[in-house]
Amino acid sequence: MRFLITLFCFISFQSFSQTNFDLSYYLPQNISYDPNIPKPQEIIGHEVGKWHVTHDKLVQYMYALAKSSDRISIENRGFTFEDRPLLLLTVSAPKNLNSLESIKQKHIAATDNDTENFNRPTVVYQGFSIHGNEPSGSNAALVLAYYLAAAQGEVIDNLLENTIILLDPSFNPDGLQRFAYWANTNKNINLTADSNDREYSEIWPGGRTNHYYFDMNRDWLPAQLPESRARLKTYHQWLPNILTDHHEMGTNSTFFFQPGIPSRTHPLTPQRNQDLTKAIGNFHAKALDKIGSFYYSEESFDDFYYGKGSTFPDINGGIGILFEQASSRGHVQESDNGLLTFPFTIRNQFTTALSTLEAAVTMREELLVYQHAFFKNARQEAQKESNKGIVFGDEKDAAKSFHLAEILKRHQIEVFKLTKDVKLNGKNFAENHSYYVPKNQKNTRLINAMFEKRTQFQDSLFYDISAWTFPLAFNLDYEENVSKPNIEMLSNLIELPKGSVDESSDYAYLMEWHEYYTPKALHQILSANLRAKVAMKPFKSKGKSYDYGTILIPIQNQELSGTEIKSLIDNIAKESSVNFIAVSTGLTEGVNLGSNEFKSLTKPNIALLVGDGITSYDAGEIWHLMDTRYDISITKLDTRNLSRSDLSKYDVIIVANSNSLSKPNSDNLKKWVENGGTLIGYRNALRWMNTNEFIKLDFKTNSLTAKNISFEERRDFSGAQVIGGAIFEAKLDRSHPVNFGYKNNNLALFRNTTLFIEADKQSYNNPIQYTSKPLLSGYISKTNLDSLANTVPFKVNRLQRGRVIVFTDNTNFRAFWYGTNKLLMNAVFFGKFM
Repeated sequence: MRFLITLFCFISFQSFSQTNFDLSYYLPQNISYDPNIPKPQEIIGHEVGKWHVTHDKLVQYMYALAKSSDRISIENRGFTFEDRPLLLLTVSAPKNLNSLESIKQKHIAATDNDTENFNRPTVVYQGFSIHGNEPSGSNAALVLAYYLAAAQGEVIDNLLENTIILLDPSFNPDGLQRFAYWANTNKNINLTADSNDREYSEIWPGGRTNHYYFDMNRDWLPAQLPESRARLKTYHQWLPNILTDHHEMGTNSTFFFQPGIPSRTHPLTPQRNQDLTKAIGNFHAKALDKIGSFYYSEESFDDFYYGKGSTFPDINGGIGILFEQASSRGHVQESDNGLLTFPFTIRNQFTTALSTLEAAVTMREELLVYQHAFFKNARQEAQKESNKGIVFGDEKDAAKSFHLAEILKRHQIEVFKLTKDVKLNGKNFAENHSYYVPKNQKNTRLINAMFEKRTQFQDSLFYDISAWTFPLAFNLDYEENVSKPNIEMLSNLIELPKGSVDESSDYAYLMEWHEYYTPKALHQILSANLRAKVAMKPFKSKGKSYDYGTILIPIQNQELSGTEIKSLIDNIAKESSVNFIAVSTGLTEGVNLGSNEFKSLTKPNIALLVGDGITSYDAGEIWHLMDTRYDISITKLDTRNLSRSDLSKYDVIIVANSNSLSKPNSDNLKKWVENGGTLIGYRNALRWMNTNEFIKLDFKTNSLTAKNISFEERRDFSGAQVIGGAIFEAKLDRSHPVNFGYKNNNLALFRNTTLFIEADKQSYNNPIQYTSKPLLSGYISKTNLDSLANTVPFKVNRLQRGRVIVFTDNTNFRAFWYGTNKLLMNAVFFGKFM
């Protein structure tokens, strides 16, 4: 019997693979299509689903459609890191496209005042494949675009007349291209469904991420990536009523559409949002029933973190909808539900894209009424704030403060720069270093979502992080409920501060280490073969106090003349937004400039481990930080070659999150450290470093026994012990080099591991230590919170001539945790003094 079933599946599969399927497999067949509109096959050279479409072919087809159809306009909103275009198709009835700007203005006006105007189209933003190796979305975009351009009849006419469709065919062009190359180059003529085939096992880092290995579906709030900034600009220009986000999940699943698990919805999301999401879900269910596809809803995923595409609209007056299709991860795979073909996954995505549009037309007035009410209620809430607002800043770091203001501006949040100093609750908010955010404005709910600290939750399970308080992520001082300063104290001019050199010197220049871009400046100084030193103790010069970590650039005994040095640091100051102070004497209060407490620095040659065994997200964040912010060139060392690589050319090697490295790799690294290298490790890399005796760590463990927990509840029980991402307070010893540049004695740290390291008996070996009550924002179980208290997230070990420096958690999380980037850079530049 089993043989017959296998034979049947084989015959069925062979039959499918040998059939020349075409668009009719996907498209509704009860209507006609304009023969003047090119089909995908005519432009890209193959039927949709036969091959994985590459991004260049996707672009080619979209331009061909726009050229042949008066229903479509197309624009390029920018470029990815790999210079691929970020296309947007605006699709509607020709008469709507001819008056598009007027429609947009009316749509936005309805969110700005109490006047009701529901006689207008709904706006639907449809986005596909933000994870490049979840390609059924972008391939379905080919079919959807063709349908919208070519379909004829009353249904499509009604749809286009009553809807503005913003079609984003590829959220992640670089990842899509990477995965298409992999799937296509490993495809057999006689398709192989065996999941062990190479086609279904991508090489590191895979196609999920963008160029720098970022999961871009976490970047809607931080907006640190060019792809995110382009779509965010589109979003705020239109404020769509619905935004769809087409994904894939495990091969053995079916199809998911939102709502997610009700108890895991963020409390700031209105209940009406979830009701409408569920009502729209009925359209998906009906459409999937019609083609015989199985699905589920409200059993998985959540609507908590507002940085995801399907959740971001929920705090911005729209309805976000997540679709998750079981993935073929290639062209066809065996699954628990039978053979899963790539065309089948495309058809489900296309079907729900159409059901979304059907819902948008049918529920047009409900959606418009909801959006109008959302912003009307938000205005009423804002008015209760009267003239209150939030002040944030760092009197020592203007750039970091600016970058938070920059994010707020991208979200259409009104923010003002302070032009005079303000002191609030003992905190100094310096002019041009600080900003004021009035609460009485349109996006007050979004402000609340970005600034709130939350420690109480309805549920203990989270699909993503449970906290993202932005001023804590940036390590900024801030005060809430602050009365609006006088208008003469505020400026609309938000720009990155310009650095300067106060005057020429024939003796030395000083650069304080507080500013965000000081590592960039120091690297440029050392790259120019200038001698530079770092102050291990504070001092005063000309009445000005200089903190730990101040950089000294002498004039004498340099390769460059005094004039050349002045010209060089003038340029560095401007490019890095840092200030240099000229001094004419080494006689200072405290340590003198000729003291041995100034340690000589050398330019570090840096390598970053990548490849098998390394978490690509974490490695990518470090690569992105060095490459795009600090202009530091690093070598990416692949773990496949590590055991036979000559490491002697590197001063610093960074190991992002890793569960293990092979013994030959570990042995080569250890020999390099013993010869004087600085090894920096993160997260789970600490375990193998401890096992392989790079460093001795005393891990704190806790045992938790399940009592009165049923078999059904077992996963929830264990899941509640996960720290998915929360924020905790640590106290700092600012005299330690790892903390140079921090002005406060406490620091907010992001944590998403359960690695708890006991503090050393010698207090000076604990320069960063969690407080006794460390939770600032987010979820953590009581057991884990008790375990975390008073532990340390940082350790250093001398291994013969070298150093091993470890962090339990990610200091570079998702590129927006600006506040702890300097911990890594201190380890890089000053590690040999730790």
